[in-house]
Amino acid sequence: MGLFQTRKPRGFNYTPRYYDPEREKWKKVEEDAKRRLGIIPPKEFKPEDLKGAFVEATKHLKKRKERGKPRLNSGVLVIAMVFLFAILYFLITS
Repeated sequence: MGLFQTRKPRGFNYTPRYYDPEREKWKKVEEDAKRRLGIIPPKEFKPEDLKGAFVEATKHLKKRKERGKPRLNSGVLVIAMVFLFAILYFLITS
C-alpha cells in the first residue's frame, strides 16, 4: 500500500580511491602545532567556519539536513482533506 509509505532510494556508498582520512587528521594536527609554536600566523576567526558545526554533531539533525526541506506525506494529506470535508459537510447540513 503506497499511500502511507514512501520508498527510500538505494544507498550510495562512495569511497574515494586516493583519500586517506588518517593523513588529513595528521595534517591538521601538524598545522595546529605550527600555529601554537608561532611558525604559522594564527588563523582568523570567520563565522562561516561555524556554519553547520552544530548540525554535524548530532545524527538526527544531520539526517534532516540530508533529506532537505520537509515534504508533506500523501497519507497525512488525504486524512487532512477527509477531515476538512467532514467539517464542511457538518457546517452545511446544520
